[in-house]
Amino acid sequence: MNVALNPKITRAAEGLPRRRFTVAEVEAMVAAGIIDEDERVELIGGELVPMSPKGIQHEALKIRLVDRWNRHRPLTCVVAQETTFHLSDDTYVEPDVVIFPEGVALKALSPHNVLLALEIADSSRHYDMGRKAALYASFGVRELWVLDAAQRTTRVFRKPTAGGYGETRDLGASDLLTPEFAPPEFALRLDDLESL
Repeated sequence: MNVALNPKITRAAEGLPRRRFTVAEVEAMVAAGIIDEDERVELIGGELVPMSPKGIQHEALKIRLVDRWNRHRPLTCVVAQETTFHLSDDTYVEPDVVIFPEGVALKALSPHNVLLALEIADSSRHYDMGRKAALYASFGVRELWVLDAAQRTTRVFRKPTAGGYGETRDLGASDLLTPEFAPPEFALRLDDLESL
């Protein structure tokens, strides 16, 4: 994200200590109107991180993917879009899609009961496949897919460790993506998703 284009972002304190926030403090700032409720930010280790704007390829892929999964999903699972996923007291992310068992309340969502987290990368490809994937791994999210909207490829991350994922695989648009923990109804080929 270009700092010059967004007056709410600063790099003035580069190299200096920063004040860390908690999830509860950020929620209070949203409730008080200090942070707009529609502003796209994540809290990573106590620091607010503005998210890149979503491109048209990103949105088109997400619409088709969520539509397909909602039509084919078993009633034992929930498909949630851009839900706030609390990883700790000072970290939350907003995956593009998260699949979890029916009956798990959003406030009880944790890395241990999420069946699949999915990020759709457009302008955020390096961040999603690098720093953000490492973050998911460090909290124990068992499976992460990062779909590259422009290239129509997917990187599958499995076997989380504190240092990253122990297993990564790159798959093309015609390859079958099969989740390890979510039911087989969530398997798909990107080629099977129609363009918008």
